Amino acid sequence: MSEIFDIGRLLTERAQSRRAYLEFLHVPAMSSGIYTLPAGGKDVQEPHDQDEIYFVISGTAKVRLGSEERVVVKGSVIFVEAGLQHRFFDIEEELVLLVVFAPAETS
Repeated sequence: MSEIFDIGRLLTERAQSRRAYLEFLHVPAMSSGIYTLPAGGKDVQEPHDQDEIYFVISGTAKVRLGSEERVVVKGSVIFVEAGLQHRFFDIEEELVLLVVFAPAETS
């Protein structure tokens, strides 16, 4: 079940859904989606049961990983271990993220 995804189409589909998160892949070993937060927006996610990777497609913000805070920009790759409290904040410009969960997200 291999597939090639077009990021432009995914971004359009996510915007049309009017939801912050659009899952576009879900197989037992992993799931993936596009997560978008507006400038000045609030990230209200809770820790996940899966490890995850974020890739910053565009935008500038800070991320809190447990007690650590870091600036993230276009091209940043963030690994978050399962169960770790994490949150994006001080979002200066719309933050668009590619998210990969392993194994697949269950929530």
